[in-house]
Amino acid sequence: MVTVVCADDRPPGMTPVEEHAEVRYVSSRKLPECFAETDVLFLWDFLSRAVPASWSEPNRLRWLHVAAAGVDNVLCEGLRSSDAVVTNSRGVFDEPVAEYVLGLVLAFVKDLPGTLTAQAGRTWRHRETERLAGRTALVIGTGPIGRATGRLLRAAGLRVAGIGRTGRAADPDLGTIHPFGELTRWLPEADFVIAAAPLTPQTEGMINSRTLAAMRPGARLINVGRGGLVVTGDLVAALRAGRIAGAALDVFETEPLPPASPLWTLPGVIISPHMAGDAAGWAQALAALFADNFLRWRGGRPLRNVVDKCLGYVPGGPDGGPESPRREAG
Repeated sequence: MVTVVCADDRPPGMTPVEEHAEVRYVSSRKLPECFAETDVLFLWDFLSRAVPASWSEPNRLRWLHVAAAGVDNVLCEGLRSSDAVVTNSRGVFDEPVAEYVLGLVLAFVKDLPGTLTAQAGRTWRHRETERLAGRTALVIGTGPIGRATGRLLRAAGLRVAGIGRTGRAADPDLGTIHPFGELTRWLPEADFVIAAAPLTPQTEGMINSRTLAAMRPGARLINVGRGGLVVTGDLVAALRAGRIAGAALDVFETEPLPPASPLWTLPGVIISPHMAGDAAGWAQALAALFADNFLRWRGGRPLRNVVDKCLGYVPGGPDGGPESPRREAG
């Protein structure tokens, strides 16, 4: 049996799966009732934490697919130690997220929020803006999203460097990649710090009071990875104190972002509701990836995007580094 965990919307294009298997669509709340009978689990509701809450043994689960690149919401101890294969949706969001990051960078240097605010108040307020060319971006995360972001920012005239698990020189997408252990050393060089890494024990809370203090006062933080990469209280304190110039956040420790969060009203902050990768057609692409993998699974062929359950991401890439989460997460 194939079980699809979904909220209000079902994934489109499921006919190829429904033609070959019994498919049950359930909410997160209903998953425990059918978990023991499930052979294939498709987590369409990618924010759901129903898998750890529903895990029981014995069960028949052989394969779990997440409609996102980040899989931290499903990796409980039972799943890690089981024989079930985990796959993700790596590749769907790379270019859309990179385009969104470029848009945020441009919004900062050209003060587009200020322009829109002035327009809303019918205020004619001339001012100078910044130049994009020659600025420096540090991309944390060397997976597909980080690489797509690096390529686009370099094409726009920025100097780009990366932070990954291991260092390497002359990378085609990110220039020089510095090892993660040197993050604090390279933060002072960046005008834009872009978090596009997966949420792992190594990266959780990596943007904190110490790393924020290492950033230059005019720097901006952009997080399109996971909310847990950033210690929210430390970021709020840094913004209030003027230790950094601003932040653009698409992901948060708690989603939706609570109305009482100070992030909503802090100057220099751009908030978006976890939508950086959701360009038109994203739902169809996610469902098509699962359907293709289902036909591979049914035919005994290798699955796409198999996740290392110990690491929490798809191994690979030019430096063997982590792949960025989306829906990223990166």
